[in-house]
Amino acid sequence: MTGAEIIFTTAAKAGVEICLANPGTTELALVAALDNVRDIRPVLGLFEGVCTGAADGYGRIRQKPALTVLHLGPGFANGIANLHNARRARTPVVNIIGEHTTWIKPYDPPLNMDIASLAGTVSGWQKENTSADQLAGDTIEAVNASYYGQIATMIVPADCQSANSKTESITLPEFQFDAVDEAIIARARTLIRQAKKPSLILGGRTLRLPALAWAADIKAKTGCDLMMMTFPAYFDAGIGLPVLKRIPYFPGEAQKLLAGYDAFVLAGAAEPVAFFGYASGTTSLLPENVSRIRVDTDRQDAGVVLQALAQSLGPSAAKSELHPILAECAIPPLPAGALNARTMCAAIAALQPEHCIVVDEGVSSGAFYYTHSPYLKPYSHLTLTGGAIGMGMPLALGAALAAPDRQVIDIQADGSAMYTLQALWSQAREKANVITVICSNRTYFTIELECLRAGYKTLGDRAKSLMHLNNPALDWVSLSRGMGVPACAVNTAEAFIGVFQAALNEPGPYLIEAILE
Repeated sequence: MTGAEIIFTTAAKAGVEICLANPGTTELALVAALDNVRDIRPVLGLFEGVCTGAADGYGRIRQKPALTVLHLGPGFANGIANLHNARRARTPVVNIIGEHTTWIKPYDPPLNMDIASLAGTVSGWQKENTSADQLAGDTIEAVNASYYGQIATMIVPADCQSANSKTESITLPEFQFDAVDEAIIARARTLIRQAKKPSLILGGRTLRLPALAWAADIKAKTGCDLMMMTFPAYFDAGIGLPVLKRIPYFPGEAQKLLAGYDAFVLAGAAEPVAFFGYASGTTSLLPENVSRIRVDTDRQDAGVVLQALAQSLGPSAAKSELHPILAECAIPPLPAGALNARTMCAAIAALQPEHCIVVDEGVSSGAFYYTHSPYLKPYSHLTLTGGAIGMGMPLALGAALAAPDRQVIDIQADGSAMYTLQALWSQAREKANVITVICSNRTYFTIELECLRAGYKTLGDRAKSLMHLNNPALDWVSLSRGMGVPACAVNTAEAFIGVFQAALNEPGPYLIEAILE
């Protein structure tokens, strides 16, 4: 087998099923190898940010890596914003970056650059390959490294991809998370029992079933409040699950919420910090001099650690004790009249099917959805973890590829959508079951809001020209149809409801431009 065939064969044996690719001349052997390794599904993205964002979405749903194939340093650079989001989400992703042939690289050809340094900004594991005979071992290391919730990057010269490998057999070591640290569990148990008002802050795998059941058990036994990070990578929500408080985005609101607690236990989450360096000087959002402990490390399964904490606190809570903690059904009524962010979110919440996947890159327009999310039919929710916009459409594509039997709904800000519009083409080609709702307020409203908060209250036309998207207005229906995705535009709540219901009953992708007041 060639080195390229070794990569795909090894990855397939390790459980990888899909490759999201935007290849070039230095990846030709990888392209050809996909004809011979039939267990890996190739998916073309027309921009590298689509490939990396889709790999993120796929990994968040399946909790195992997709491969990306990217062309040299510039191709990797094009995809790095969504890899930043994936790193913050702790998503398993394996990148294969084609490098120049070993013999031409010293001559500094036009596309040559320091790929390793660039890869290091987002990769938890990386390696520059030097021989086809090393590729089986490198691929195994990369896949296993990714399972810890990190990006693994292989940089593979074109001549190593095309060379014949002497590898005769592939042995896969079993992946294992690190064991629970019982001493840390004991310290957390003491802290939570001695506190008058403790809080349990959840992230990562603790926001999935069955870990959420253990979180509810801990709350029932200790009275602690349950919280989640502002932008979790993934969370399960809905009827029968515990209601979690979401830490607010703005530092003042977050500090006000968190000030009432005298102890914090964190599971699957680092200590929350401000998103930006605001004039207030706020950094950490937790109150000073309040005890806190994180019960897991990045090499442990946070869900298993949370289970250990729950079990250390005594017998499981009775159903009667759990009942007040779990969400009851409160699906909002269908709105009527004006279409704005509030009515749009209410309509989506009222109509979304059970077990759907909601991708939220609505930015300011999606905020109203969180009022409803704990009380809906059970569903899964993905958010913008790293703040690098242009995530929504690719993430929705990846989620749909990971779970083709589930409806994916992308609540998508219009400005952000333009970063990775090409994802619509891949959605159409792959017949992805995605409904994209464009929140068409025709402005970068978050920038406007942040300017006001920073004291810039009298911006002139020149400054405002960098925030408004209405000269000319984006024609989302034409843009979507040009990518092969059916679309329509609506400007009333009633029209939105009718189109959204119709889209739910049709297979494949659909785009709705919600023109908001």
